Amino acid sequence: MSHRISRMTLLGLAALTVFTVSAQGLRPTSPSGTGLAGMGAPRAADPQRQADFIVAVVNSEPITNNEVRTRVVRAMQQMAQQGNPSTDTGAVARQVLERLIIEKAQLQLARESGIKVDDATVDGAELNVARQNQMDVPELRKRMAQDGMVPAQFREDLRNQLLITRLRDREIDARQRISDSDVDQYLRDQQANTDMSALEINLGMVLVAVPENATPAQVATLQAKAESVRAKAAAGADFAVLAREQSDAPDRSNRGTLGLRSADRYPELFIDGTRGLEVGGVSAVLRSGAGFHVLKVLDKRQGGVASTVQQQHARHILLRTGPRLTEAAAVERLADFKRRIQNKQADFAQLAKENSVDGSASQGGDLGWSSPGQFVPEFEEVLNGLEPGQIADPLVSRFGVHLVQLLERREATLTERERREIARGIVREKKLDEAYARWIQDLRSRAYVEFREAPQ
Repeated sequence: MSHRISRMTLLGLAALTVFTVSAQGLRPTSPSGTGLAGMGAPRAADPQRQADFIVAVVNSEPITNNEVRTRVVRAMQQMAQQGNPSTDTGAVARQVLERLIIEKAQLQLARESGIKVDDATVDGAELNVARQNQMDVPELRKRMAQDGMVPAQFREDLRNQLLITRLRDREIDARQRISDSDVDQYLRDQQANTDMSALEINLGMVLVAVPENATPAQVATLQAKAESVRAKAAAGADFAVLAREQSDAPDRSNRGTLGLRSADRYPELFIDGTRGLEVGGVSAVLRSGAGFHVLKVLDKRQGGVASTVQQQHARHILLRTGPRLTEAAAVERLADFKRRIQNKQADFAQLAKENSVDGSASQGGDLGWSSPGQFVPEFEEVLNGLEPGQIADPLVSRFGVHLVQLLERREATLTERERREIARGIVREKKLDEAYARWIQDLRSRAYVEFREAPQ
């Protein structure tokens, strides 16, 4: 199995469906005069919600005011949680509308192309979202209902994001090829680059959320909790454990890791708070609209590829789906394998040898040590959320359905070959982003879009 890196992350998209609108990185092109009225948080008794209206039509398919309003609320909540709150609701609404237009156009193309997502795949995505938020599916649905979200609509959102992911895999990702000369040029450019704007950092975060209407006494108590977390982190406590046990952020199951990205993709608050810190340094407690943040610098580099990396040793069982084995049946079979292994009624390696269709089957499913970017994102993201020895629930990827177990982690010095492979992944990411942006712009330009004014 060749798990090569791809930009679209199934789990990431699923999480964004709950908390925000996934950003496309494109400037909004919709006119400011569209009928985006009443952009507050939708409520059950809101008369404007009862009297919904169409704000735009995309190739004969409507976008309603309530669709935009719901996405705006999620987007603004996510921005506040990331320490970058916005008070310009109108600007956010225009961006959300443009993203909805692009989303509708992609879904229409996916349906026209015959791309489908069955219920078992949606079930898996819903389960992954629940796991990311440290709860089971019934609790996730209960929380959504409390927040005014309809579980059936949430599942439809997941299905749409999966359709878009598969469309992108077919239209863009599968067509990208990276040559050795591309990798050589990237490494030369990074070696010669001394521009501070090329700085890339990876931060860990513990968020102590502050309710919107918190009293001064509540704020003081929560700040004291954040200061306690900071003191423990500065004293050398395992930051991943602190994030898992203390953080209110939705990504706490990923050890609080925000991911390696260029400095300009982090909130200014985070950059200012970690500017003078070396790798391993812990920030002071920072205050944003979402609450109190404690940050740890996990990695910092001037572009390029690091000389050391955290590697993971895992094994898996892969079942390939098709006419003889549906995704639902594969998920059920692997869930049974997991139960038998955990009850010590079966051995993981033996089950892999007897059932896995991957090339690793003869080694008991052992995938060896892997570096970041070696596996497809949906596989790697689940792996990142595991503790050593833990077995994940069945995972659906483009290769089939997997049962994966993390065996151990380590910090390793990269060989020249491994550094080149990571560089190849970075170059491919960059080319995919560029190709995707061009493809989206072309799709948007070919779509018929009619904007409607709000009824008087």
